[in-house]
Amino acid sequence: MFKNDNISDCKIKFMIFKTIKKLKIYILIFVILMVSVIYSYMSLRNVVFIDSETIKIGLENIGELATQSSHCTQIGVIDEQMELWGLKIPFTQSKYIYSYDFIVKAGIDFGKIDWSEKNNIITVKIPKVKILSNEIVQDSFRVYHEKESIFTPISMSDKNRCIDDLKRNAEEDAIENGIYENAEENAKNMLTAFFSSKYDMEKYEIKFVIDEKV
Repeated sequence: MFKNDNISDCKIKFMIFKTIKKLKIYILIFVILMVSVIYSYMSLRNVVFIDSETIKIGLENIGELATQSSHCTQIGVIDEQMELWGLKIPFTQSKYIYSYDFIVKAGIDFGKIDWSEKNNIITVKIPKVKILSNEIVQDSFRVYHEKESIFTPISMSDKNRCIDDLKRNAEEDAIENGIYENAEENAKNMLTAFFSSKYDMEKYEIKFVIDEKV
């Protein structure tokens, strides 16, 4: 009788020990899994944060960038002559025909770009394209006709006014010839390449939106 009781007690103790051992193993596995999940989550947050900041800083560092330029020649005419009662007086005409080359550049301010990512779609808001510069090529000055009368001298203000008109015409010609459209398309291509260095474009899609408010 006592022998059987001892055997039963040993079995019970062995079962309790085995159960406790299994429980410890389960608890250890559970702790390892929780640590792994927390570590993965924190790592993912850190990667997303770094990528977001990297892209933001990268775009800001680019700043205003010309993505399209237009090289054009503008011809100017200064024609002055004395008049009396609405009639032009002979031999008093001063006339210049000349030209300048202009380089007009258009682009966007990359520092004002805003973007977000959701459901594998990267939405990029870009500001409207604008003219960034309109410069004269200094050594491009050409004179085709030059005649000046002592009775009607050409002043510096006349020359400066004509140069301003030529710059305005150069800008208008560049816009009419599609400088805005080309600059926008080139900016989108650059941004696509920029985001491709951070995201797998086989999994993500880029959607561009023009921000009219910026």
